[in-house]
Amino acid sequence: MFKIIGVVNYLMVVFLNAFTDLGHKIIIQNTIFKVYDGDLLIVLTTVVNALILLPFIMMFSPSGFLADRFPKNTIMKYSALFAILITLIITYSYYHGYFIFAFFMTFLLAMQSALYGPAKYGYIKELVGEKYISSGNGAVQAVTTVAILGGIIFYTVLFEGRYSDTAQTKEAVLELIAPLGWLLVIGSVIEWYLASKLPNKMLEASKRTFKFKRYIKGVYLFKNLKTIRRKKEIFENIIALGLFWSISQVVLAIFGEYAKSKLGVTNTIFVQGVMALAGIGIVFGSILAAKYSKYFINLGLTTIGAVGIAIIVFFVPFVHSMGIIAVLFTVFGILSGFLLVPLNAQIQFLSPRVHLGTIIAGSNFIQNIFMFLFLVVTTLFAYFGVNSQVLFFMMALVGVYLFIITFKRYGIDTFWAVMQIFSSFRHVYIYEGLENIPKNGAVLLMGNHVSWLDWIIVQLPLKRYINFMMDKNIYHWFGFHFFFKVGKAIPISHKASKDAFKEAHERLLQGEIVGLYPEGAITSDGKLGKFYRGYELIPTDYDGVIIPCFIDGIFGSSFSRYKGKGRRNLFKRREIRVYFGEAISKDTKADELKNIIQKMKV
Repeated sequence: MFKIIGVVNYLMVVFLNAFTDLGHKIIIQNTIFKVYDGDLLIVLTTVVNALILLPFIMMFSPSGFLADRFPKNTIMKYSALFAILITLIITYSYYHGYFIFAFFMTFLLAMQSALYGPAKYGYIKELVGEKYISSGNGAVQAVTTVAILGGIIFYTVLFEGRYSDTAQTKEAVLELIAPLGWLLVIGSVIEWYLASKLPNKMLEASKRTFKFKRYIKGVYLFKNLKTIRRKKEIFENIIALGLFWSISQVVLAIFGEYAKSKLGVTNTIFVQGVMALAGIGIVFGSILAAKYSKYFINLGLTTIGAVGIAIIVFFVPFVHSMGIIAVLFTVFGILSGFLLVPLNAQIQFLSPRVHLGTIIAGSNFIQNIFMFLFLVVTTLFAYFGVNSQVLFFMMALVGVYLFIITFKRYGIDTFWAVMQIFSSFRHVYIYEGLENIPKNGAVLLMGNHVSWLDWIIVQLPLKRYINFMMDKNIYHWFGFHFFFKVGKAIPISHKASKDAFKEAHERLLQGEIVGLYPEGAITSDGKLGKFYRGYELIPTDYDGVIIPCFIDGIFGSSFSRYKGKGRRNLFKRREIRVYFGEAISKDTKADELKNIIQKMKV
């Protein structure tokens, strides 16, 4: 992906945009932290976050229109130019101690980001294509988070370095840290320069016009919302992202007060540093999510992320050690990456190019509506004396609901995502011939049977689910039967093989993949055994092919019948290669199929 012209430049633009935006926010938040305490601290912190969210709500229709009407690289260039003007005004307000003015300039800086957002995320699909859409989203999420993390640490350390206890008012604090404003200006200038070098990837210019009266009357709003709801999966994923960001916003808004009142921590470096660890976690989580989405968008990761986030948020109020909380925030970030990358990639993947900007703007709109409402509720609760611990528990409940809605849609994907994660601890998988698997149509997938994990190994790189034929006794194993049933496995026994093959025939007629092992059992010596002719009973009136496969490298492991000799290195992962052969006729007989797979082995 990084060999594509413009990718590195684009990621640098993304980094600088987030780094500069966050810099001003951190300066204002730290000023509030130094001057105020208690419920008022939560309220003002929440208001800062709200000022950042409102522009994304207000600019929904204009930002979507711009991203679909004009080249996205051009929008990023002019947005960066606008940021230069804003940061110059912000720097002026710092030097003169205009706190209220600087406070509300957060809104204007956020408006620039709101206009820029749909173009930034829509550009991913245009720049790297569908092949690298998960990797592109993983890289953008990681770079954005590094920028946020770097901004938190960089501006907080410089803030503390210039701060003095003699500054008793917010105006005095701003005057002390005023030179930091020039760093915001420099960042915006570099961002503008790099954005001006991005290639234009717009395939066809749009001729749409924007009418202000229709915008004011809400005509565009309802029309664009209708566009978003056109595909149910897109809308559900946007809701899931909205719930996630709402949880995150509330946790970040209340953690400062929690650390100060419950843990006795008053140094902003420690408070912001712990929250920044969530950023480190998101970087690693985004990289892992892209890795686990190497062959397709791994949507099962979203449910894993959701349930983990709910558990962590629930346990934070019971922890009174900043060290343990730091670990929890890091894991929170990793799980956040698991949720963010697949959901964003899937929204972009399902969105038609002509409406991509509008859908991404709509995603921002709905997510920010959620965050804004959650922050309003947080502010009201804080105003009426509800402590931060109760708010943590409430966010945990929201996390449970997030888990429910993601599992409802991606439950089966979740099972395979868990299998992939656990198997990757011990194995490295190398797949060859994946292009031989048809993207649609019936497939009878058959190969050698070497271990108890063969069915997992073969399924992992395939987006299409395999309907495995398996021993009826194993199919009814306690604790596994539910997953085998939901995974549409076909139970087979010597007494009811005809029924099983009849069911396999029905699945093939429906254009699905049916997988079976003609040997009928796991090999004991690593050699190909006799290939039974049972599959030949399946009528060949379906429109499909046979795909032979061969698994190499797992024989002698803990999951095969022969365990091997000698001590195993627990830290060395076993390399397993899987070969998918070219399609052969569905009339191929057992002996001929065995010869084909034998040659694949050689």
